[in-house]
Amino acid sequence: MNTDERNFRSIYYEKCQINSVEEQKSLNKLLQDDIRNLSKLKQFCMNYTVPNNNRSYLWALVMGILPLHKASTAYVRDQRREMYEDLRRAVTVLRLNDNKQKDPFMWLIDHKKKAQVMHTMWLIESNRLWHGNTSASLQADDMHFIEIVRTLLQIFDDNVETYWIAKGFYKYTRELKKECVKLKEQTQNMLKREDLSLLNHLELLGLFDGNSTLLDNWYITCFAGIICTTHLVKIWDKVCGGSRKIVVFLFVELVKDIRSSILKQTSLADVKRLIETVKDLDGVIIVNKAIKSLQNNSSEVEYTH
Repeated sequence: MNTDERNFRSIYYEKCQINSVEEQKSLNKLLQDDIRNLSKLKQFCMNYTVPNNNRSYLWALVMGILPLHKASTAYVRDQRREMYEDLRRAVTVLRLNDNKQKDPFMWLIDHKKKAQVMHTMWLIESNRLWHGNTSASLQADDMHFIEIVRTLLQIFDDNVETYWIAKGFYKYTRELKKECVKLKEQTQNMLKREDLSLLNHLELLGLFDGNSTLLDNWYITCFAGIICTTHLVKIWDKVCGGSRKIVVFLFVELVKDIRSSILKQTSLADVKRLIETVKDLDGVIIVNKAIKSLQNNSSEVEYTH
């Protein structure tokens, strides 16, 4: 089989989200170990697209939601579920989810309602709910948590898993928040090297100004709500694996892909509206290019957690 044919098959399998048999076998072995190897689990997230049927379990192990000791998994999972149910009942009893909601169980099928309820649960757990008023407790970071929940609700079916993974992923984004200045500088350096005219235009519009939080918000939420969830999970695999800089590669590939349209924009608000339409498009090419660029520049990649 020649190289072109192998490349064609690899691209076809990737688009169809078909993981190779050997990769699946390797992951199964890692997950079946009596004591799972955290370093190897992270490496798998970094090097491969995590199979859909293993994603919630693998992420939970990497995030520390479930124990690495296999024998303790069932017990800890039950404890997580009980805590989740206690918080959910608290929201229901205090009628915090929505006093106007006639059906108290409507939230079970409404993603928007689920995100609101889970946010309230998070406020209760964090001791940040004041006088039963969720709006009075809102801070700037709350919208980041809500965006993450909304994205995860499109990925996972189990509400308990979604809530715990949302909390775990939110903790990762706190590191991104701390490093936004550095990440924005790295973005400028990459664009300067790859597309100077595009960089100059974005700088002219004020994207990298200190008083602009647009790029910060995209980075902190890892593009939740911006990139189609089906493809975004591959980026979040890398975040779970330990790469913060993947958001930089994603942004660079995104703006390069729509550069002709960006160069026509005359304000940052116009750029925002343009980029937020990407989620309605097939983002698989952008995401795959970002991951390839990350792997090709492995010497620049930083790891955390």
